Amino acid sequence: MLFGREHVERYRATGGEEGHEWQGTTTLILTTTGRTSGLQRSTPLIYRTDGGAYVVVASNGGAPDHPQWYKNLRASPEVEVQVKADRFRARARTAAPAEKARLWPRMAEEWPQYDEYKERTDRDIPVVLLEPVG
Repeated sequence: MLFGREHVERYRATGGEEGHEWQGTTTLILTTTGRTSGLQRSTPLIYRTDGGAYVVVASNGGAPDHPQWYKNLRASPEVEVQVKADRFRARARTAAPAEKARLWPRMAEEWPQYDEYKERTDRDIPVVLLEPVG
């Protein structure tokens, strides 16, 4: 998470006027369904676009385990995404190895710490594509 709950609340309240631009990059709000609780969970994430998809990285700061939002979307890939004031349904999927090889450098260019996070963990850090539906 970036700013956590406060980031999500300000982003939503301002249609992304506050929170979309963050520390030299851009963020979206990803809402997943809790795999145990069934509750909606919203997380601010750095993104880039690739064709019609939004690309995010499940880095968890290089921690040894995947972030909760990634575990949630693996259990239920139907998600909601907010980019600025635009909210839409999307289907999340983990990038295939060839896609990840292409997308990782672009994401690390956007947020260089991703390469540092990769060095901190033995975990294969997933790259996720959020593909709008409907």
